[in-house]
Amino acid sequence: MLDVVEDSRNEFKEILNDKLEKEVVGFLNSDGGNIYIGVNNKGKIVGVDDTDKIQLNIKNRIKDHIYPSAMGLFDIEVKSYSDKKYIQIIIAAGNEIPYYIKKNGMNPNGCFKRIGSSTEQMTEKQIEESFSRRTRNSLKMIKSPNQRLSFSQLKIFYEEKGFEINDNFLNQLGLIMEDGNYNYLAYLLADDNDIPIQVATYSGSDVYDLIENEDYGYCSLIKSAKNVLNKFEQINKTYTKITYDDRKEVKMFDYDSIKEAVINAFVHNLWERENPPKFEIFNNHISITSTGGLPLHMTKQDFLKGYSSPTHPELMRIFKDLDLVEQLGTGIRRILKNYDESVYEFSDNFIRVNFKFRSSDDLPYTPRKVNSDNNIKIDMQNIEASESLSETQKAIINLIEDNNKITQQEMADKLSLNRSTIMRNLRYLKENRIIERVGSDREGYWKNIER
Repeated sequence: MLDVVEDSRNEFKEILNDKLEKEVVGFLNSDGGNIYIGVNNKGKIVGVDDTDKIQLNIKNRIKDHIYPSAMGLFDIEVKSYSDKKYIQIIIAAGNEIPYYIKKNGMNPNGCFKRIGSSTEQMTEKQIEESFSRRTRNSLKMIKSPNQRLSFSQLKIFYEEKGFEINDNFLNQLGLIMEDGNYNYLAYLLADDNDIPIQVATYSGSDVYDLIENEDYGYCSLIKSAKNVLNKFEQINKTYTKITYDDRKEVKMFDYDSIKEAVINAFVHNLWERENPPKFEIFNNHISITSTGGLPLHMTKQDFLKGYSSPTHPELMRIFKDLDLVEQLGTGIRRILKNYDESVYEFSDNFIRVNFKFRSSDDLPYTPRKVNSDNNIKIDMQNIEASESLSETQKAIINLIEDNNKITQQEMADKLSLNRSTIMRNLRYLKENRIIERVGSDREGYWKNIER
């Protein structure tokens, strides 16, 4: 049995039938929800066969039969229970209401809305009112201020994920308007644009003493997002406490939560206002701010529960294609597994999330004790070197902990440094017995001696 019931956000279907489009449109025109295939009307999981075929059928029907495009507004997941498989379709609230079934048109026969546990026709008046409120400032509808664009970075990111790049690539991503011009979405994803993406670092807990301001913008938003994430990964210190028989560690902040907040800031920012998100590092917290408040129909409680309503579904789709976004609506829930709801600030014009640093006082570093000839001794050389590591050296150690077979060139690429810098810092770490190389350069691996 599922642990949910049929209600305003959940619909059960024993088999995939001809009402799929109607149910999807109903959720798009409401607050979003879930459709479960292979579950009877009592919530019992009966299962389905050939899940690959069913997934493809669902995707094609939603893509081809519903207008405006719902791409970026739904996910399809295969779930298992006992020896049975069932399918969950996660649908976000749309921002171009009213959505409708193409063949029926934008009228009561094609427009539906979720009411309680049923999907009902919208009235002519509801359709007219919804259409009049439909946003005209979709990124797809705004012309790019520059029409001489190139997309080599974006194509490389897609090729790395196994996508085939053809002559219709830009059209498939929705980067070209009906008149043949590039739209604002294309401008955001192009190799060159005029959009700054800055990470500011301050010495204190406020903005009065700026000590560094790095710019990762003026390029594809995908590249900018990756560079911002790399920056945060590099500064994420590890606090360690070692006793005779135990070792405890805590990171300065939860990186996965930071990643979710960074991606949310890129995907949900109101780019049409030409005001990019802000990323700020203080001495006791990180602050991430995106332009634009909650969607019109969404409450703070809906937001914190993880209900999804992408501001720019076409941008969401691209970030999801490149594995920067997982399942719709899961980002907020991941953050709230590690932080309290109070990390969020809401206003009419922005959403900000503040991640307080964990303190080194919580886990003070103590010298390693080693048992030698039945005597307890302190490896002071190792400890003194550990406490004086540079940020680059700490970042290298973090990379080795994630992948002990990482190459010097891979380190250089991830940290945006040249290889000679990596080699110099590796030499220091080895000479001070922080790390060692086990085996050959080609087949060996790195070992953190502190481990």
